Amino acid sequence: MNLIEKIKKDTGNSPDIVIRSIKNITIIFNETLSSGELINEFILKPIIYNKYKDVKNTISLSSIIEINNYLDIIKYIYDGFTIVIDNNSDNKYAVETRINLDRSISIPESENSITGPKDAFVENFNKNVGLIRKRIRSKNLYLEKITIGKESNTFIGLLYMNNIIDISLVDKVKKKLTSINIDSIIDSSTIRDRIIKKNSLFPVVNSTERPDLVSMALLEGKIAIIVDNSPNVLIIPNFFIDLFHTPDDYYGKPINITFIRIIRLLAFIIAIFLPAFYISVTTHNPSSIPIDILINFAYQRMSVPFPAFIEAILLILSFEILRESDTRIPSKIGSSVSILGGLVLGEAAVNAGIISPIMIIVIAISAISGLAFSNISLINSIRYFRLISVVIAAFFGIFGVFISLMLLITKLCSIDSFGYPYMAPFSPVIKEELKDSIIKAKKKKKNYRNPLLAKKNIVRER
Repeated sequence: MNLIEKIKKDTGNSPDIVIRSIKNITIIFNETLSSGELINEFILKPIIYNKYKDVKNTISLSSIIEINNYLDIIKYIYDGFTIVIDNNSDNKYAVETRINLDRSISIPESENSITGPKDAFVENFNKNVGLIRKRIRSKNLYLEKITIGKESNTFIGLLYMNNIIDISLVDKVKKKLTSINIDSIIDSSTIRDRIIKKNSLFPVVNSTERPDLVSMALLEGKIAIIVDNSPNVLIIPNFFIDLFHTPDDYYGKPINITFIRIIRLLAFIIAIFLPAFYISVTTHNPSSIPIDILINFAYQRMSVPFPAFIEAILLILSFEILRESDTRIPSKIGSSVSILGGLVLGEAAVNAGIISPIMIIVIAISAISGLAFSNISLINSIRYFRLISVVIAAFFGIFGVFISLMLLITKLCSIDSFGYPYMAPFSPVIKEELKDSIIKAKKKKKNYRNPLLAKKNIVRER
């Protein structure tokens, strides 16, 4: 069986695999992945109109790869290349003629940029690498490329600053990546779920669509993982305090950023513990609040047939259903659903005596506080711990709230991100990093990188 017949058989005689013979040249390409314009302009025209010498001197495209392996031929065909076979010498070449199937670079959608750059990652591997390289124009920015997925053959890029990073971290991440044995990688989340040692309620790997955040992380001594066809880049390792930081924090005045970070921390605490605290004081510990407020709470709950615990669970589940519906339906009608669910149904439930007004306020404040964060994994973590704290508070009251707080702290302190303590710089205490934790110090006072990450070049500014 000759080469052409074997290709037809192995591709199932697919109608989008085009095979053409012109003069002493045979070309093979996938018309859905290759650009017909590039093929006509830079391959066919030079062969037809110019005096034929050899493929390399005839084709005017610069990206020409000589290949000898049959498996490489199939691989390049499905990677958008055109295979050019010289029938005289039987030499085979892969010419890059990929069609542009990617969207253009746009603004971030899930991580709004207020004062920083407005570009975001897209689904194209090379564009994403370029967005980082245009910010860090250094020879020390290393890129290692790995192909994962027996069927998808997805490009995975490992980016790090060679003059800053701890090489043992690079080796550890590479080992985890190369051990992945799966048919396909469709999105970066597939990689994230397989390189984490064990499941954790809190995100130990950060995922972002902002190139400026990735660039900052690289300069701190972290690793970035770029996955082809995914607009989200993974950052390793990720610390708990990173969840309260945004790239815009580094474009504003320290006093303003410190205030915003304190607000985020309060929002985190309120989102988890406010419903539990309300249940505890109305069910087990009424003496812990002023008598006037207690009477007001009791009056509002007179017509409600459910205990506060059941009432809170129903409202939390209702809000989660509403939020999921708002996320999935088209944006044009999403706001209408939010108004209908939040106002009309809420008011109807209060008038019907099913839910008390104060419970709606408590759950609404808790839910809104959780939306102060853009990291989906963190939002999910807040959901879980909110429910856990509500259940414990229903049984143990105020004491249950403290139990929930201790469980949260214990859980956070027990997590590690690729061998690094998740609660750094608080546990262990890293004095230099405390200057950029909740309180943001002036730039001139933070001259050193995180010593846990930067092993070679810890000095940021002299």
